[in-house]
Amino acid sequence: MRAWINNKEFEFQEGETILHAAKRLGIFIPTLCAYLPLNHTPGTCRVCLVEVTDDRGRGQIVTACTTPLTNGMRVQTRTKRIREMQRWQVAWIFSDHDQDCASCSRHGNCELQDLALYVGLQHNSCNGRFTEKRPLDWSANGLVRDANKCIRCYRCVEVCRQVQGVSALTMDNIGNECGVGIAGAKLWADSAKCVQCGQCSLVCPTGALSEKDQTEVALDWFSDPEIKTVVAFAPAVRVTLGDAFQVAAGTNLEKRIVTALKQLGADYVCDINWAADVTIMEEGTELLERLNDGGTLPMMTSCCPGWVNFVEKVHPEIIPNLSTTRSPQAIFGSLAKTWFAREHGINPDKLRFISIMPCTAKKDEAARRQLKTEGMPDTDLVLTVREFARVLRRHGINLPQIPESEFDSPFMSQNTGAGAIFGVTGGVMEAAVRTVYHVVTGKELGHVVYEPARGREWVKEGTVDLGEKGKVKIAVVHGLAHVEQILEDIREGKCDYHFIEVMACPGGCVDGGGTIREKNSYLDKLDARTQSIYKIDAERPIRQSHRNPDVIRLYEEFLEKPLSHRAETLLHTNYKDRQQKRRNPGIAEIWEKVRLG
Repeated sequence: MRAWINNKEFEFQEGETILHAAKRLGIFIPTLCAYLPLNHTPGTCRVCLVEVTDDRGRGQIVTACTTPLTNGMRVQTRTKRIREMQRWQVAWIFSDHDQDCASCSRHGNCELQDLALYVGLQHNSCNGRFTEKRPLDWSANGLVRDANKCIRCYRCVEVCRQVQGVSALTMDNIGNECGVGIAGAKLWADSAKCVQCGQCSLVCPTGALSEKDQTEVALDWFSDPEIKTVVAFAPAVRVTLGDAFQVAAGTNLEKRIVTALKQLGADYVCDINWAADVTIMEEGTELLERLNDGGTLPMMTSCCPGWVNFVEKVHPEIIPNLSTTRSPQAIFGSLAKTWFAREHGINPDKLRFISIMPCTAKKDEAARRQLKTEGMPDTDLVLTVREFARVLRRHGINLPQIPESEFDSPFMSQNTGAGAIFGVTGGVMEAAVRTVYHVVTGKELGHVVYEPARGREWVKEGTVDLGEKGKVKIAVVHGLAHVEQILEDIREGKCDYHFIEVMACPGGCVDGGGTIREKNSYLDKLDARTQSIYKIDAERPIRQSHRNPDVIRLYEEFLEKPLSHRAETLLHTNYKDRQQKRRNPGIAEIWEKVRLG
Protein backbone atom coordinates (compact mmCIF):
# COMPACT_ATOMS: atom_id res chain seq x y z
CA MET A 1 0.00 0.00 0.00
CA ARG A 2 1.15 3.53 -0.82
CA ALA A 3 0.53 7.00 0.56
CA TRP A 4 2.07 10.50 0.48
CA ILE A 5 3.24 12.87 3.22
CA ASN A 6 4.11 16.38 2.01
CA ASN A 7 4.13 14.95 -1.54
CA LYS A 8 6.68 12.30 -0.58
CA GLU A 9 5.52 8.87 -1.73
CA PHE A 10 6.17 5.81 0.43
CA GLU A 11 4.96 2.32 1.20
CA PHE A 12 3.41 1.29 4.50
CA GLN A 13 2.01 -1.71 6.33
CA GLU A 14 -1.61 -1.96 7.39
CA GLY A 15 -2.23 -0.34 10.76
CA GLU A 16 0.73 2.06 10.66
CA THR A 17 -0.21 5.55 11.86
CA ILE A 18 0.62 8.80 10.13
CA LEU A 19 2.89 9.84 12.99
CA HIS A 20 4.85 6.59 12.97
CA ALA A 21 5.35 6.76 9.21
CA ALA A 22 6.43 10.40 9.39
CA LYS A 23 9.03 9.59 12.01
CA ARG A 24 10.29 6.70 9.89
CA LEU A 25 10.59 9.06 6.89
CA GLY A 26 12.32 11.80 8.88
CA ILE A 27 9.33 14.17 8.61
CA PHE A 28 8.70 16.11 11.82
CA ILE A 29 5.18 16.29 13.23
CA PRO A 30 4.96 18.01 16.64
CA THR A 31 3.47 16.13 19.58
CA LEU A 32 3.59 16.14 23.36
CA CYS A 33 1.57 13.11 24.34
CA ALA A 34 2.60 10.54 21.73
CA TYR A 35 5.66 8.68 22.94
CA LEU A 36 6.76 6.18 20.36
CA PRO A 37 9.52 4.57 22.49
CA LEU A 38 6.65 3.17 24.60
CA ASN A 39 4.19 2.85 21.72
CA HIS A 40 2.09 5.38 23.62
CA THR A 41 -0.33 7.39 21.47
CA PRO A 42 -3.26 8.63 23.59
CA GLY A 43 -4.15 11.61 21.39
CA THR A 44 -4.65 13.90 24.37
CA CYS A 45 -2.52 16.93 23.44
CA ARG A 46 -4.12 17.41 19.97
CA VAL A 47 -0.97 19.06 18.63
CA CYS A 48 -0.05 16.50 15.96
CA LEU A 49 -2.76 17.82 13.64
CA VAL A 50 -2.41 17.13 9.92
CA GLU A 51 -4.64 17.63 6.89
CA VAL A 52 -5.47 14.45 4.97
CA THR A 53 -7.16 13.71 1.67
CA ASP A 54 -8.22 10.16 0.87
CA ASP A 55 -8.28 8.49 -2.54
CA ARG A 56 -11.79 9.87 -3.10
CA GLY A 57 -10.70 13.47 -2.59
CA ARG A 58 -12.34 13.84 0.84
CA GLY A 59 -10.33 16.04 3.20
CA GLN A 60 -10.31 16.46 6.96
CA ILE A 61 -8.16 17.45 9.96
CA VAL A 62 -6.99 14.52 12.08
CA THR A 63 -4.44 13.71 14.79
CA ALA A 64 -1.45 11.94 13.27
CA CYS A 65 -0.80 9.76 16.33
CA THR A 66 -4.20 8.03 16.27
CA THR A 67 -4.99 7.96 12.54
CA PRO A 68 -3.92 4.88 10.57
CA LEU A 69 -2.82 5.32 6.97
CA THR A 70 -5.04 4.17 4.16
CA ASN A 71 -4.09 3.37 0.58
CA GLY A 72 -3.83 6.50 -1.53
CA MET A 73 -3.96 8.87 1.44
CA ARG A 74 -2.29 12.25 0.99
CA VAL A 75 -1.09 14.06 4.10
CA GLN A 76 -0.01 17.67 4.52
CA THR A 77 1.65 18.71 7.78
CA ARG A 78 2.31 22.45 7.38
CA THR A 79 -0.61 24.09 5.62
CA LYS A 80 -1.72 27.50 6.82
CA ARG A 81 -4.81 25.98 8.40
CA ILE A 82 -2.74 23.41 10.30
CA ARG A 83 -0.22 25.97 11.52
CA GLU A 84 -2.98 28.18 12.93
CA MET A 85 -4.79 25.30 14.60
CA GLN A 86 -1.55 24.01 16.18
CA ARG A 87 -0.74 27.51 17.43
CA TRP A 88 -4.14 27.79 19.10
CA GLN A 89 -3.84 24.32 20.61
CA VAL A 90 -0.45 25.10 22.16
CA ALA A 91 -1.87 28.38 23.45
CA TRP A 92 -4.67 26.48 25.18
CA ILE A 93 -2.15 24.11 26.78
CA PHE A 94 -0.28 27.12 28.12
CA SER A 95 -3.51 28.61 29.47
CA ASP A 96 -3.61 25.89 32.14
CA HIS A 97 0.11 25.67 32.67
CA ASP A 98 2.23 27.37 35.31
CA GLN A 99 4.46 29.60 33.20
CA ASP A 100 7.07 30.34 35.86
CA CYS A 101 9.62 28.85 33.48
CA ALA A 102 12.70 30.48 34.99
CA SER A 103 12.36 28.45 38.21
CA CYS A 104 11.41 25.18 36.49
CA SER A 105 13.74 22.17 36.59
CA ARG A 106 13.22 21.74 32.84
CA HIS A 107 14.07 25.33 31.93
CA GLY A 108 16.03 25.21 28.69
CA ASN A 109 15.23 21.51 28.26
CA CYS A 110 11.44 21.63 27.97
CA GLU A 111 9.47 20.04 25.16
CA LEU A 112 6.59 22.47 25.65
CA GLN A 113 8.93 25.45 25.21
CA ASP A 114 10.34 23.88 22.06
CA LEU A 115 6.83 23.31 20.73
CA ALA A 116 5.84 26.93 21.35
CA LEU A 117 8.82 28.01 19.27
CA TYR A 118 7.94 25.55 16.51
CA VAL A 119 4.33 26.71 16.12
CA GLY A 120 5.36 30.36 16.28
CA LEU A 121 3.58 31.25 19.55
CA GLN A 122 4.88 34.83 19.75
CA HIS A 123 1.82 36.26 21.52
CA ASN A 124 -0.37 34.05 23.68
CA SER A 125 -3.90 35.42 23.91
CA CYS A 126 -4.69 32.75 26.50
CA ASN A 127 -1.91 33.91 28.83
CA GLY A 128 -3.09 34.83 32.31
CA ARG A 129 -5.94 32.35 32.43
CA PHE A 130 -3.95 30.16 34.80
CA THR A 131 -5.15 31.37 38.16
CA GLU A 132 -5.48 28.86 40.97
CA LYS A 133 -2.39 26.77 41.69
CA ARG A 134 -2.63 23.19 42.81
CA PRO A 135 -0.43 22.42 45.82
CA LEU A 136 3.03 21.01 45.12
CA ASP A 137 3.73 17.54 46.48
CA TRP A 138 7.04 17.62 48.34
CA SER A 139 6.18 14.69 50.58
CA ALA A 140 8.50 12.10 48.99
CA ASN A 141 12.22 11.96 49.73
CA GLY A 142 13.37 11.76 46.14
CA LEU A 143 10.78 13.28 43.80
CA VAL A 144 8.58 16.37 43.53
CA ARG A 145 5.16 16.42 41.82
CA ASP A 146 3.83 19.68 40.37
CA ALA A 147 0.41 19.15 38.81
CA ASN A 148 0.43 22.80 37.69
CA LYS A 149 2.91 21.86 34.98
CA CYS A 150 1.20 18.63 33.94
CA ILE A 151 -0.08 18.56 30.33
CA ARG A 152 -1.94 15.23 30.74
CA CYS A 153 0.20 13.34 28.28
CA TYR A 154 0.07 10.13 30.36
CA ARG A 155 3.72 9.32 29.58
CA CYS A 156 4.56 8.90 33.26
CA VAL A 157 1.56 6.63 33.78
CA GLU A 158 2.63 4.42 30.90
CA VAL A 159 6.31 4.07 31.81
CA CYS A 160 5.33 3.20 35.38
CA ARG A 161 2.86 0.60 34.08
CA GLN A 162 4.72 -0.83 31.09
CA VAL A 163 8.38 -0.75 32.09
CA GLN A 164 8.17 -0.97 35.87
CA GLY A 165 4.89 -2.84 36.29
CA VAL A 166 4.17 -0.72 39.37
CA SER A 167 1.25 1.50 38.21
CA ALA A 168 1.84 4.01 40.99
CA LEU A 169 0.75 7.03 38.92
CA THR A 170 -2.60 8.08 37.47
CA MET A 171 -4.46 11.18 36.29
CA ASP A 172 -6.50 12.81 39.04
CA ASN A 173 -9.80 14.63 38.63
CA ILE A 174 -11.27 16.03 35.40
CA GLY A 175 -11.22 19.24 33.37
CA ASN A 176 -9.02 22.04 34.69
CA GLU A 177 -8.43 20.09 37.89
CA CYS A 178 -6.90 17.15 36.06
CA GLY A 179 -3.22 16.45 36.60
CA VAL A 180 -0.73 13.73 37.46
CA GLY A 181 -1.73 12.03 40.69
CA ILE A 182 -0.81 9.13 42.93
CA ALA A 183 -2.88 5.97 42.53
CA GLY A 184 -4.79 5.30 45.74
CA ALA A 185 -3.30 8.24 47.64
CA LYS A 186 -3.22 12.03 47.78
CA LEU A 187 0.49 12.42 48.54
CA TRP A 188 3.53 10.75 47.04
CA ALA A 189 4.81 9.70 50.44
CA ASP A 190 1.59 7.75 51.07
CA SER A 191 1.83 5.69 47.88
CA ALA A 192 1.46 1.98 48.43
CA LYS A 193 3.42 1.24 45.25
CA CYS A 194 5.84 4.00 44.23
CA VAL A 195 9.51 2.96 44.57
CA GLN A 196 10.97 6.43 43.77
CA CYS A 197 12.88 5.05 40.78
CA GLY A 198 12.35 8.27 38.83
CA GLN A 199 11.67 6.69 35.44
CA CYS A 200 8.54 8.86 35.30
CA SER A 201 10.66 11.99 35.56
CA LEU A 202 12.79 10.84 32.61
CA VAL A 203 9.84 10.78 30.21
CA CYS A 204 7.90 13.82 31.51
CA PRO A 205 8.05 16.51 28.77
CA THR A 206 7.72 19.38 31.25
CA GLY A 207 8.64 20.01 34.90
CA ALA A 208 5.63 18.24 36.36
CA LEU A 209 7.83 15.46 37.77
CA SER A 210 11.36 16.12 38.91
CA GLU A 211 13.92 15.29 41.58
CA LYS A 212 13.86 17.12 44.92
CA ASP A 213 16.52 19.78 44.43
CA GLN A 214 19.12 20.04 47.22
CA THR A 215 21.85 21.93 45.41
CA GLU A 216 21.80 24.95 47.73
CA VAL A 217 22.50 22.79 50.77
CA ALA A 218 25.52 21.25 49.04
CA LEU A 219 26.87 24.66 48.05
CA ASP A 220 26.43 25.98 51.59
CA TRP A 221 28.45 23.07 52.94
CA PHE A 222 31.18 23.56 50.33
CA SER A 223 31.63 27.17 51.43
CA ASP A 224 31.44 26.53 55.20
CA PRO A 225 34.98 26.46 56.70
CA GLU A 226 33.71 24.56 59.74
CA ILE A 227 32.51 21.62 57.63
CA LYS A 228 34.64 19.01 55.90
CA THR A 229 32.90 17.72 52.79
CA VAL A 230 33.60 14.27 51.36
CA VAL A 231 32.12 13.79 47.88
CA ALA A 232 31.95 10.56 45.94
CA PHE A 233 30.19 9.72 42.70
CA ALA A 234 28.78 6.52 41.25
CA PRO A 235 30.21 4.69 38.21
CA ALA A 236 27.29 5.71 35.98
CA VAL A 237 27.78 9.42 36.71
CA ARG A 238 31.05 9.60 34.78
CA VAL A 239 29.45 8.27 31.57
CA THR A 240 26.11 10.15 31.75
CA LEU A 241 26.99 13.66 32.94
CA GLY A 242 28.48 14.56 29.56
CA ASP A 243 25.00 14.57 28.02
CA ALA A 244 24.42 17.92 29.72
CA PHE A 245 27.45 19.34 27.91
CA GLN A 246 26.78 17.98 24.39
CA VAL A 247 29.66 15.52 24.32
CA ALA A 248 29.39 12.11 22.66
CA ALA A 249 27.12 9.66 24.45
CA GLY A 250 28.97 7.56 27.01
CA THR A 251 32.05 9.80 27.20
CA ASN A 252 33.97 9.10 30.41
CA LEU A 253 34.52 12.41 32.23
CA GLU A 254 35.74 10.90 35.51
CA LYS A 255 38.88 12.99 36.00
CA ARG A 256 37.21 16.23 34.94
CA ILE A 257 34.42 15.62 37.46
CA VAL A 258 37.10 15.41 40.15
CA THR A 259 38.48 18.78 39.03
CA ALA A 260 35.00 20.33 38.98
CA LEU A 261 34.28 19.20 42.54
CA LYS A 262 37.58 20.65 43.72
CA GLN A 263 36.68 23.95 42.05
CA LEU A 264 33.32 23.92 43.84
CA GLY A 265 35.07 23.61 47.19
CA ALA A 266 34.87 19.91 48.08
CA ASP A 267 37.51 18.99 50.67
CA TYR A 268 37.88 15.36 49.62
CA VAL A 269 36.84 13.78 46.31
CA CYS A 270 36.55 9.99 46.38
CA ASP A 271 35.00 7.21 44.35
CA ILE A 272 31.90 5.17 45.15
CA ASN A 273 33.48 2.39 43.08
CA TRP A 274 35.75 1.68 46.05
CA ALA A 275 32.71 1.04 48.22
CA ALA A 276 31.32 -1.21 45.47
CA ASP A 277 34.38 -3.40 45.96
CA VAL A 278 33.62 -3.53 49.69
CA THR A 279 30.02 -4.46 48.85
CA ILE A 280 31.26 -7.45 46.88
CA MET A 281 33.43 -8.64 49.78
CA GLU A 282 30.47 -8.59 52.14
CA GLU A 283 27.78 -9.76 49.73
CA GLY A 284 29.92 -12.54 48.27
CA THR A 285 30.79 -13.83 51.74
CA GLU A 286 27.12 -13.64 52.72
CA LEU A 287 26.18 -15.76 49.70
CA LEU A 288 28.74 -18.41 50.61
CA GLU A 289 27.51 -18.44 54.19
CA ARG A 290 23.94 -19.04 53.01
CA LEU A 291 25.10 -21.82 50.68
CA ASN A 292 27.11 -23.48 53.48
CA ASP A 293 24.63 -23.06 56.33
CA GLY A 294 21.33 -23.57 54.56
CA GLY A 295 20.33 -19.92 54.63
CA THR A 296 17.46 -18.44 52.68
CA LEU A 297 17.93 -18.90 48.95
CA PRO A 298 17.94 -17.49 46.38
CA MET A 299 19.82 -14.55 47.79
CA MET A 300 18.89 -11.34 45.98
CA THR A 301 21.01 -8.20 45.65
CA SER A 302 20.16 -5.15 47.71
CA CYS A 303 22.24 -2.30 46.26
CA CYS A 304 19.33 -0.89 44.18
CA PRO A 305 17.06 1.19 46.49
CA GLY A 306 14.19 1.14 44.00
CA TRP A 307 14.22 -2.66 44.10
CA VAL A 308 14.43 -2.66 47.90
CA ASN A 309 11.44 -0.30 48.08
CA PHE A 310 9.54 -2.59 45.72
CA VAL A 311 10.15 -5.60 47.95
CA GLU A 312 9.18 -3.77 51.15
CA LYS A 313 6.02 -2.25 49.66
CA VAL A 314 4.76 -4.85 47.22
CA HIS A 315 6.39 -8.19 48.10
CA PRO A 316 7.46 -8.14 51.76
CA GLU A 317 7.40 -11.93 51.80
CA ILE A 318 10.66 -11.75 49.81
CA ILE A 319 12.51 -9.72 52.50
CA PRO A 320 14.36 -12.80 53.85
CA ASN A 321 15.83 -13.30 50.39
CA LEU A 322 17.40 -9.83 50.26
CA SER A 323 21.09 -9.56 51.00
CA THR A 324 21.64 -7.63 54.22
CA THR A 325 24.70 -5.92 52.70
CA ARG A 326 24.24 -2.18 52.34
CA SER A 327 24.52 -0.42 49.01
CA PRO A 328 27.88 1.12 47.99
CA GLN A 329 26.48 4.57 48.84
CA ALA A 330 25.49 3.51 52.36
CA ILE A 331 28.74 1.61 52.89
CA PHE A 332 30.79 4.60 51.82
CA GLY A 333 28.85 6.92 54.13
CA SER A 334 29.18 4.61 57.10
CA LEU A 335 32.94 4.22 56.63
CA ALA A 336 33.38 7.93 55.92
CA LYS A 337 31.91 8.76 59.34
CA THR A 338 34.11 6.16 61.08
CA TRP A 339 37.29 4.92 59.39
CA PHE A 340 37.86 7.91 57.11
CA ALA A 341 37.14 10.43 59.88
CA ARG A 342 39.47 8.61 62.28
CA GLU A 343 42.33 8.37 59.80
CA HIS A 344 42.09 12.06 58.90
CA GLY A 345 41.49 13.34 62.40
CA ILE A 346 38.07 14.79 61.52
CA ASN A 347 35.26 15.17 64.02
CA PRO A 348 32.42 13.08 62.50
CA ASP A 349 29.96 15.77 63.59
CA LYS A 350 31.72 18.17 61.23
CA LEU A 351 31.95 15.77 58.29
CA ARG A 352 29.34 15.76 55.53
CA PHE A 353 29.19 13.00 52.96
CA ILE A 354 27.65 14.04 49.62
CA SER A 355 27.05 11.42 46.97
CA ILE A 356 26.36 12.11 43.29
CA MET A 357 24.06 9.50 41.86
CA PRO A 358 22.18 8.66 38.64
CA CYS A 359 19.22 7.73 40.84
CA THR A 360 16.34 9.55 42.57
CA ALA A 361 15.70 6.54 44.83
CA LYS A 362 19.14 7.10 46.38
CA LYS A 363 17.69 10.23 48.01
CA ASP A 364 15.05 8.01 49.54
CA GLU A 365 17.69 5.51 50.65
CA ALA A 366 19.71 8.23 52.39
CA ALA A 367 16.67 9.02 54.55
CA ARG A 368 16.21 5.42 55.80
CA ARG A 369 16.27 5.11 59.57
CA GLN A 370 18.27 1.87 59.31
CA LEU A 371 21.16 3.66 57.64
CA LYS A 372 22.45 5.75 60.50
CA THR A 373 25.63 5.41 62.52
CA GLU A 374 25.48 6.66 66.11
CA GLY A 375 22.42 8.71 65.25
CA MET A 376 23.99 10.36 62.19
CA PRO A 377 22.87 9.58 58.64
CA ASP A 378 25.46 7.64 56.69
CA THR A 379 24.74 9.78 53.65
CA ASP A 380 24.04 13.43 54.39
CA LEU A 381 23.03 14.51 50.89
CA VAL A 382 22.40 13.00 47.47
CA LEU A 383 22.63 14.99 44.24
CA THR A 384 21.35 13.48 41.02
CA VAL A 385 23.29 13.86 37.79
CA ARG A 386 20.76 16.51 36.75
CA GLU A 387 21.28 18.51 39.95
CA PHE A 388 25.05 18.32 39.62
CA ALA A 389 24.86 19.52 36.02
CA ARG A 390 22.83 22.54 37.16
CA VAL A 391 25.40 23.34 39.83
CA LEU A 392 28.21 23.26 37.26
CA ARG A 393 26.33 25.56 34.89
CA ARG A 394 25.58 28.02 37.70
CA HIS A 395 29.28 28.25 38.42
CA GLY A 396 30.30 28.61 34.80
CA ILE A 397 32.11 25.28 34.76
CA ASN A 398 32.19 23.85 31.23
CA LEU A 399 33.10 20.29 32.07
CA PRO A 400 34.74 19.21 28.77
CA GLN A 401 37.06 22.24 28.86
CA ILE A 402 38.55 21.92 32.35
CA PRO A 403 41.74 19.94 33.13
CA GLU A 404 41.80 16.43 34.59
CA SER A 405 42.62 15.57 38.19
CA GLU A 406 43.13 12.40 40.22
CA PHE A 407 41.00 11.24 43.12
CA ASP A 408 42.20 11.91 46.64
CA SER A 409 44.06 8.73 47.37
CA PRO A 410 44.66 6.24 48.68
CA PHE A 411 41.69 6.46 51.01
CA MET A 412 38.38 5.29 49.59
CA SER A 413 39.26 6.02 45.99
CA GLN A 414 41.35 3.15 44.68
CA ASN A 415 39.02 0.81 42.87
CA THR A 416 38.80 -2.03 40.40
CA GLY A 417 37.00 -2.85 37.20
CA ALA A 418 34.57 -4.88 39.29
CA GLY A 419 33.44 -1.73 41.08
CA ALA A 420 33.00 0.13 37.79
CA ILE A 421 30.56 -2.38 36.29
CA PHE A 422 28.09 -1.85 39.14
CA GLY A 423 26.67 0.86 36.88
CA VAL A 424 25.12 -1.58 34.37
CA THR A 425 22.66 -4.43 34.61
CA GLY A 426 24.54 -7.63 35.39
CA GLY A 427 27.50 -5.73 36.79
CA VAL A 428 26.93 -6.62 40.44
CA MET A 429 26.53 -10.27 39.51
CA GLU A 430 29.66 -10.31 37.35
CA ALA A 431 31.71 -8.60 40.05
CA ALA A 432 30.45 -11.08 42.66
CA VAL A 433 31.26 -14.08 40.45
CA ARG A 434 34.86 -12.88 40.02
CA THR A 435 35.40 -12.78 43.79
CA VAL A 436 33.24 -15.70 44.98
CA TYR A 437 35.02 -18.00 42.54
CA HIS A 438 38.36 -16.98 44.03
CA VAL A 439 37.22 -17.33 47.64
CA VAL A 440 35.93 -20.87 47.03
CA THR A 441 38.57 -22.26 44.68
CA GLY A 442 41.61 -20.19 45.63
CA LYS A 443 42.07 -19.46 41.94
CA GLU A 444 41.28 -16.46 39.75
CA LEU A 445 38.53 -16.78 37.19
CA GLY A 446 40.45 -17.45 33.99
CA HIS A 447 38.41 -15.03 31.90
CA VAL A 448 37.11 -12.30 34.21
CA VAL A 449 34.32 -11.32 31.79
CA TYR A 450 31.26 -13.34 32.76
CA GLU A 451 29.23 -13.25 29.56
CA PRO A 452 25.91 -14.64 30.95
CA ALA A 453 25.52 -11.44 33.00
CA ARG A 454 25.90 -9.13 30.00
CA GLY A 455 23.42 -8.06 27.34
CA ARG A 456 20.09 -6.22 27.14
CA GLU A 457 17.77 -9.19 27.68
CA TRP A 458 15.33 -8.43 30.46
CA VAL A 459 16.11 -11.73 32.21
CA LYS A 460 19.52 -13.41 31.87
CA GLU A 461 20.70 -16.59 33.55
CA GLY A 462 23.86 -18.66 33.85
CA THR A 463 25.78 -21.17 35.95
CA VAL A 464 29.07 -20.86 37.86
CA ASP A 465 31.04 -24.00 38.72
CA LEU A 466 32.47 -23.53 42.22
CA GLY A 467 34.20 -26.90 42.37
CA GLU A 468 33.49 -28.65 45.67
CA LYS A 469 30.60 -26.27 46.31
CA GLY A 470 28.92 -27.45 43.15
CA LYS A 471 27.28 -25.36 40.49
CA VAL A 472 25.59 -22.10 41.41
CA LYS A 473 22.76 -20.92 39.19
CA ILE A 474 22.37 -17.15 38.79
CA ALA A 475 19.88 -14.75 37.21
CA VAL A 476 20.02 -11.07 36.28
CA VAL A 477 16.86 -8.96 35.92
CA HIS A 478 16.38 -5.28 35.09
CA GLY A 479 13.12 -3.33 34.88
CA LEU A 480 10.75 -4.20 37.72
CA ALA A 481 8.00 -5.44 35.39
CA HIS A 482 10.19 -8.43 34.55
CA VAL A 483 10.86 -9.72 38.06
CA GLU A 484 7.29 -10.77 38.90
CA GLN A 485 7.54 -14.26 37.40
CA ILE A 486 10.69 -14.99 39.37
CA LEU A 487 9.06 -13.77 42.58
CA GLU A 488 6.06 -16.01 41.93
CA ASP A 489 8.39 -18.99 41.44
CA ILE A 490 10.11 -18.19 44.74
CA ARG A 491 6.80 -18.04 46.60
CA GLU A 492 5.71 -21.35 45.10
CA GLY A 493 9.05 -23.04 45.78
CA LYS A 494 9.78 -23.52 42.08
CA CYS A 495 12.83 -21.24 41.83
CA ASP A 496 16.14 -23.07 41.32
CA TYR A 497 18.36 -19.96 41.29
CA HIS A 498 20.90 -19.42 44.07
CA PHE A 499 21.75 -15.76 43.46
CA ILE A 500 19.69 -13.10 41.66
CA GLU A 501 20.62 -9.52 40.75
CA VAL A 502 17.74 -7.07 40.33
CA MET A 503 17.98 -3.47 39.16
CA ALA A 504 14.84 -1.37 39.03
CA CYS A 505 15.82 0.78 36.05
CA PRO A 506 16.14 -0.63 32.51
CA GLY A 507 19.80 -1.12 31.70
CA GLY A 508 20.79 -0.46 35.29
CA CYS A 509 22.10 2.79 36.76
CA VAL A 510 23.31 4.13 33.40
CA ASP A 511 19.67 4.96 32.63
CA GLY A 512 18.65 5.75 36.19
CA GLY A 513 15.87 8.15 37.04
CA GLY A 514 18.33 10.91 37.94
CA THR A 515 20.26 10.99 34.67
CA ILE A 516 20.06 13.76 32.06
CA ARG A 517 16.61 13.94 30.42
CA GLU A 518 16.54 13.58 26.66
CA LYS A 519 13.63 15.11 24.75
CA ASN A 520 11.18 12.57 23.33
CA SER A 521 13.60 9.67 23.65
CA TYR A 522 14.04 6.77 26.03
CA LEU A 523 17.00 4.43 26.47
CA ASP A 524 18.54 5.70 23.23
CA LYS A 525 21.98 6.10 24.83
CA LEU A 526 21.93 2.90 26.85
CA ASP A 527 24.31 0.96 24.60
CA ALA A 528 26.89 3.76 24.42
CA ARG A 529 26.88 4.23 28.18
CA THR A 530 27.10 0.49 28.81
CA GLN A 531 30.05 0.03 26.49
CA SER A 532 31.85 2.93 28.16
CA ILE A 533 31.42 1.26 31.57
CA TYR A 534 32.81 -2.01 30.21
CA LYS A 535 35.73 -0.12 28.70
CA ILE A 536 36.56 1.33 32.13
CA ASP A 537 36.56 -2.21 33.51
CA ALA A 538 38.77 -3.52 30.71
CA GLU A 539 41.33 -0.74 31.23
CA ARG A 540 41.65 -1.13 35.00
CA PRO A 541 44.91 -2.83 36.07
CA ILE A 542 42.94 -4.68 38.76
CA ARG A 543 39.53 -6.11 37.88
CA GLN A 544 38.59 -8.12 41.00
CA SER A 545 37.29 -6.59 44.23
CA HIS A 546 39.31 -8.89 46.52
CA ARG A 547 42.55 -7.63 44.97
CA ASN A 548 41.88 -3.95 45.75
CA PRO A 549 44.83 -2.88 47.99
CA ASP A 550 42.74 -0.24 49.73
CA VAL A 551 39.99 -2.76 50.49
CA ILE A 552 42.58 -5.24 51.83
CA ARG A 553 43.92 -2.49 54.08
CA LEU A 554 40.39 -1.69 55.31
CA TYR A 555 39.91 -5.23 56.57
CA GLU A 556 43.41 -5.56 58.00
CA GLU A 557 43.29 -2.29 59.94
CA PHE A 558 39.62 -1.79 60.75
CA LEU A 559 37.07 -4.48 59.94
CA GLU A 560 39.19 -7.62 60.48
CA LYS A 561 37.23 -9.74 57.96
CA PRO A 562 33.97 -9.82 55.98
CA LEU A 563 30.95 -10.43 58.21
CA SER A 564 32.93 -9.62 61.37
CA HIS A 565 31.00 -8.01 64.21
CA ARG A 566 32.16 -4.53 63.19
CA ALA A 567 31.44 -5.25 59.52
CA GLU A 568 27.95 -6.47 60.42
CA THR A 569 27.34 -3.27 62.40
CA LEU A 570 28.66 -0.80 59.82
CA LEU A 571 28.06 -2.52 56.48
CA HIS A 572 24.80 -4.43 56.87
CA THR A 573 21.18 -3.44 57.42
CA ASN A 574 17.65 -4.75 57.80
CA TYR A 575 14.36 -4.20 56.00
CA LYS A 576 10.79 -3.44 57.00
CA ASP A 577 7.43 -4.67 55.75
CA ARG A 578 5.80 -1.49 54.43
CA GLN A 579 2.91 -3.10 52.59
CA GLN A 580 -0.31 -1.24 53.22
CA LYS A 581 -3.35 -3.18 54.39
CA ARG A 582 -5.52 -4.21 51.51
CA ARG A 583 -8.96 -2.74 51.12
CA ASN A 584 -11.74 -3.07 48.62
CA PRO A 585 -11.06 -0.80 45.63
CA GLY A 586 -13.34 2.15 44.99
CA ILE A 587 -15.15 2.86 41.73
CA ALA A 588 -12.41 5.26 40.59
CA GLU A 589 -9.69 2.63 41.06
CA ILE A 590 -11.71 -0.04 39.27
CA TRP A 591 -12.33 2.30 36.33
CA GLU A 592 -8.63 3.22 36.16
CA LYS A 593 -7.66 -0.45 35.92
CA VAL A 594 -10.28 -1.07 33.22
CA ARG A 595 -9.18 1.98 31.25
CA LEU A 596 -5.51 0.98 31.35
CA GLY A 597 -6.31 -2.60 30.38
